[in-house]
Amino acid sequence: MAENTLQTPPASIESTTTKQPFSRKKLYETTGLVILQIIMTIWVITFLVPTIWMISSSIKASTEVFAHPIVWIPEKPEWGNYTEVFELLPFGKFAVNTVIVTGLAVLGTLVSSMLVAYSFARLNWPGKNIFFSLLVATMMLPDVVTLVPRFIMFRSFGWIDTFLPLIVPYWTAISALYVFLAVQFLKGLPIELEEAALIDGASRLQIIIQIILPLSKPVLATIAVFALLQHYNDFMGPLIYLNSLENWTLALGVRGLNSSYASNWEIIFAASTMMLTPVFLLFVFAQRFFVQGIAMTGFGGR
Repeated sequence: MAENTLQTPPASIESTTTKQPFSRKKLYETTGLVILQIIMTIWVITFLVPTIWMISSSIKASTEVFAHPIVWIPEKPEWGNYTEVFELLPFGKFAVNTVIVTGLAVLGTLVSSMLVAYSFARLNWPGKNIFFSLLVATMMLPDVVTLVPRFIMFRSFGWIDTFLPLIVPYWTAISALYVFLAVQFLKGLPIELEEAALIDGASRLQIIIQIILPLSKPVLATIAVFALLQHYNDFMGPLIYLNSLENWTLALGVRGLNSSYASNWEIIFAASTMMLTPVFLLFVFAQRFFVQGIAMTGFGGR
């Protein structure tokens, strides 16, 4: 009995010797996470300062916009700045034009990108790899290079000062990045589903609509978010193709406000804040689909 008690150490000594390293490791990890969180918070706040100042200046009086020191919270908020935006320029019409152009262009991007991506990912036809390589290579080509030829082509079609140059090209899978994302996603779907559908007599179009599209919600959401931001914030395209004031989009409207009423910065900031709001709401509601789509299309660090 005496030998047994000498050979086995007490339980309290065991627990202290084994728990100490784990507690130190956990302490180091927690401290590191706290420090990282503080650094990232400061980093985010630094990037958000101009946006916060713009939103704050949108409800300031003209004398408070460039006051020193900076007035973050105005003494008397001027909410009339937002209504004055619509009095100076027809921003309601600009918003309708933006919705039409952005909506149709995004829809065309989704339809054409998925059809072309399905052809590259699932069908076998001569020269498929060569054409896919050429398509991917166009991502290295700046849009400015094709700007003049496109303008000459659309002018010969009689499309200048219409929405067609801003919509029609995106129904032809002109955005190679979106096609590439869709191809990467479709390659990860099991092909047995399509084979079973083909045996049951389904056509390719039925397979795309009833099988592929329901399974492709993450990548569709990702493409939709990217395309919406691209067309919503597009300035160069409307500047080149739209001449009439009634055809302007919001991007041209804010620029026109900046050119004509440069002294009324609070009005310009109010218009910019209104244009920023839909993008912010889109990010809040579509963030989950966006992150999921990026992870499932091969850009999630795998």
